[in-house]
Amino acid sequence: MAKNDNMLAILWMLHSGAKITAKQIAEKLEINIRTVYRYMDSLCASGVPIVSDAGQNGGYSLLNKFIHAPLLFDLEEQKALLHAAVFANEAGYPFSESLNRATQKLKTYANREQESTLNRHLAGFEVIHRDIAPSVKLTLEELEQAIANEVALEIEYHTSHEAQAKTRVIDPYGMLYWNNKWYVVGFCRLRGEIRSFRAERIVRVERTQMRFARPADFSAKEFFMQNLLPGVEGKEGLVSLVIEGRSEALDDLCIHWFLGHYLTERTPQRAVFLIDEGALQAYVPYFLLSYGKAVQVVQPQSVRNKLASIASDLMEHYRS
Repeated sequence: MAKNDNMLAILWMLHSGAKITAKQIAEKLEINIRTVYRYMDSLCASGVPIVSDAGQNGGYSLLNKFIHAPLLFDLEEQKALLHAAVFANEAGYPFSESLNRATQKLKTYANREQESTLNRHLAGFEVIHRDIAPSVKLTLEELEQAIANEVALEIEYHTSHEAQAKTRVIDPYGMLYWNNKWYVVGFCRLRGEIRSFRAERIVRVERTQMRFARPADFSAKEFFMQNLLPGVEGKEGLVSLVIEGRSEALDDLCIHWFLGHYLTERTPQRAVFLIDEGALQAYVPYFLLSYGKAVQVVQPQSVRNKLASIASDLMEHYRS
């Protein structure tokens, strides 16, 4: 067997609660006794609390509390999991209590040196996200359970342009987290098509008795991003947006979630984007306003005019 398989087998032997000698382990696994000693050293270095008693009735055993401990995570893996947990908690992960219990186990079953090292890495690692309401976390829990069990949900949902929430039944295919917000993607039985729904706009969620089968290989992420950022290949009405300005500002624009998708050319003082005319007029001027004089739209003139109009309206608004 491979090293990891042998080490896992040793742990299962130790889980019996009885002491077991290196010779007995070597015979069971048909390996050299010196190899057993090396495996024991590796397990101890990974934070497994193995007790070694010398003498005639000696042998190896585990501390009782290790029966529920995570297995065989080295220090770098533990650090990565703890850092990932910080991201998840700040993003409003709906099962944060379970996540916190799991991360606590990682720290509890580490040896003193590992625990000290992990605490140092965590002390200098922080993530800032906007707060998420407790009611949204409850909604996310219901969504996750329904997705896993393929159960249709009845929801009350309101869009940004509707004053009243509408009741609809959805088959939830998947959840995703994007731009500090949670979404569920699924088949809307009211509209008869796959749609995305922002979790914060779900007023009520209730499981139904209806079941569904999620389409094979369906990706909520791919569907969401394709609707958010459709490709431009073969499309008509595309316009080149040419922007000049400070290198730092252009760098930021080139990795912008929307503009970066349509980047076609970049030089130290210029960036060129190929964008649909409708999206160009509806969104781009508002993206550019926050950059002030750090950028300059070279073309098209329509975007320059739109920026001037928005700025004029804002000036008039604050003067009145």
